[in-house]
Amino acid sequence: IKIIKKYKINMRWCLQMCVIVRAVPLPPGPRPAHKSSGSLPQGFSGLTHLLHWPLTPGDGGDLLASTSPQTSTYHLRSPAQTSYTLGGYLEAILIARDHQGRPKAHGGDLFRAQLLGPDLKAGVPGDVTDLENGTYLLTLPLLWAGQAQVQVRLIHSSEAVRVLRGIWRDQWATVDFTGYFRGPTGYEETVTCNVNPLLIGEEEGTCHYRDEDSGELWFCARPPTLPCDSLVGHSSGRYWNVTTPHEEALLARNVTNKTLPQGIPPIWVAQENNRSLGEAMALASFLSPPQPCHPGIPAPRPSGFYHQNVWHSLSCSSRSFSTADSILRCLAGRVVHMMGDSTLRQWWEYLRDTVPALKPVDLHATYHTGPLMAVDTTRAIVLQWRTHSWPLRSLRTPVAALHSVVRELGGLAGGPHTVVVLSLGAHFTTFPPSVFVQRLAGVRAAVAALLAREPDTLVVIKLANTGYKSVYGSDWFTLQVNRLLRAAFVDLRVAFVDAWEMTSSLALPDSIHPGRCVVRNEVDLLLSHVCPT
Repeated sequence: IKIIKKYKINMRWCLQMCVIVRAVPLPPGPRPAHKSSGSLPQGFSGLTHLLHWPLTPGDGGDLLASTSPQTSTYHLRSPAQTSYTLGGYLEAILIARDHQGRPKAHGGDLFRAQLLGPDLKAGVPGDVTDLENGTYLLTLPLLWAGQAQVQVRLIHSSEAVRVLRGIWRDQWATVDFTGYFRGPTGYEETVTCNVNPLLIGEEEGTCHYRDEDSGELWFCARPPTLPCDSLVGHSSGRYWNVTTPHEEALLARNVTNKTLPQGIPPIWVAQENNRSLGEAMALASFLSPPQPCHPGIPAPRPSGFYHQNVWHSLSCSSRSFSTADSILRCLAGRVVHMMGDSTLRQWWEYLRDTVPALKPVDLHATYHTGPLMAVDTTRAIVLQWRTHSWPLRSLRTPVAALHSVVRELGGLAGGPHTVVVLSLGAHFTTFPPSVFVQRLAGVRAAVAALLAREPDTLVVIKLANTGYKSVYGSDWFTLQVNRLLRAAFVDLRVAFVDAWEMTSSLALPDSIHPGRCVVRNEVDLLLSHVCPT
């Protein structure tokens, strides 16, 4: 009852769900390891503190009262200096103002700060602390010698965030999907499918499906003539109109992801005692101990920075794998299982395109959902990727090919030659957080079971990256998803690749599918965990 009240869940939906769950045949009993490790970390189920965001007062009816990227300003917290010390910090105060130039009296805006070195192809994300009174503290680490400049962007005003939060909390979905049913003669019928039976427009005659490994449910409207067990295909459906004209104005392009006027002139970061640039960069390494990359390392903020377009981790000694031979030497004798969304498929594609010895195997699968495989038989390398199961926005793909991550993990023996990479989140921003939490609970249990039976298995979690700026996939949603991802696996011996910071540190346009430079550095960080020395 507390959960129903807290998340404003429809009581009739809950009652129907209870009936449906009771009517679904139970799957085979779980593996013993899952029984002992299926619980989430303490406090994870209480989403309030994990997904905290300052509230925006008022009704948001006045567009001119929303935060403006044109009138908001920032300045140095202390007097400007002729030069700054490598390894120190630059602090600035940001004052949010509305479209009439009036200072805001509350927080809740989503700003992003960067320190950039364009000539050095350098960049690092800054920390933005919401003081919840209309001002923000910007903290930017000084991690390279030479010129640097501050850039601040307003991703969403607090008023836009309130719209997004309301949709995430109150809308049980913002998209639907299409299910394809086929009869014995080849005749097909299509219907609407979704995570909730009340979202498909049919309260009676619903087909329900339960994943035998994860226990998750999926629903389709009953086709006119064909039986429920004739479901053969799945694809994206419609994007629903869930905003009013006023809400659309708050999320419009002219006020979303806009750079604030330059508030701080470029600064100079001095090298200590005229050391060389290489020595100066080494000085910055005192921010974290120079330890090899391995699972379980606490994540600093920031987790790293770019210099000459190369990502330098601040949690471990990341390496650059700049040649095909270096990648092959690292992957020799390993089987790499990649499971997740298309941003992880980019890793598979990068390795396939960079290493000619990795030969793709035609599995006659739908490319955008997989499974995809590439092998090097002489070095015993197997590299494969497949998407996670529904909810999945995709072209039409066979239902039989949509394996749950839990099923795939449960079928792995694991061991020192096994690498598992997971990427979850991008397809869950169109649903309330409870749907993602349910997915995480199953995946976490499967990862815990895998590590329990073979502790030497390397498991890497790729966080969701920047890219979307709409009600269907905003960066604000992605921030919440990443908080849940970190919390779900915080006490397991896994490694993280912080794709959020790696896609928000350079002066590059945000894209849900980042360019080759970012993907190369993400893969290099993965390989640094596979081959730490």
